[in-house]
Amino acid sequence: MALTNSNGVVRSTSVTGEFYDFACKVMLIGDSGVGKTCLLVRFKDGAFLSGSFISTVGIDFRNKIVDVEGTKVKLQIWDTAGQERFRSVTHAYYRDAHALLLLFDVTNRHSFENIRAWVSEIHEYAKDDVVVMLLGNKCDMTSERCVKREEAEKLAKDNKIPYMETSAKSGLNVDLAFLAVAKDLQVKKTRRPNDPKFSVLEFVDQQKQVPSKCC
Repeated sequence: MALTNSNGVVRSTSVTGEFYDFACKVMLIGDSGVGKTCLLVRFKDGAFLSGSFISTVGIDFRNKIVDVEGTKVKLQIWDTAGQERFRSVTHAYYRDAHALLLLFDVTNRHSFENIRAWVSEIHEYAKDDVVVMLLGNKCDMTSERCVKREEAEKLAKDNKIPYMETSAKSGLNVDLAFLAVAKDLQVKKTRRPNDPKFSVLEFVDQQKQVPSKCC
């Protein structure tokens, strides 16, 4: 059975029977061990993966439908392996991605120093209008932190992309990262010529939570 929304758009149906207006592809990228899978599980299931688990091999994905001001957006979230040997596999998925969440671990300086290489890959393989966000994950681990927030903010500013600090453990800013992506797509789909442009950077700056000393 088809369902038409308030704008007269016929919604599609997911495999779980949920209706949605349109879908977008979101990729989680970054070095191995920065918490991409934990971030996805926190957003999808509201849970935290504690203890040790096997790193993602190649590509994995999950779906979640979010409501953006009455518009149902299906997020197809692709969790990618960060190891170099899988990089050629993940490159093939960049081209049709609508958004890229680029993660580093605030307790791992090497993962932060590799961000410039990841940004170069984005410029080489992704679409020109792809939405990119930089996420400093594991901000709850304050005693082990070795990347200052100011450093990451400067790097993000230099590359003209939004920056947030997230914690898959506490859930800080996790939902916001995905909501910002969905909001951007929703605006692009429904924007009229005279409507003001939507800025992901401004939206994130207005909505994000700044970690306290306890996270």
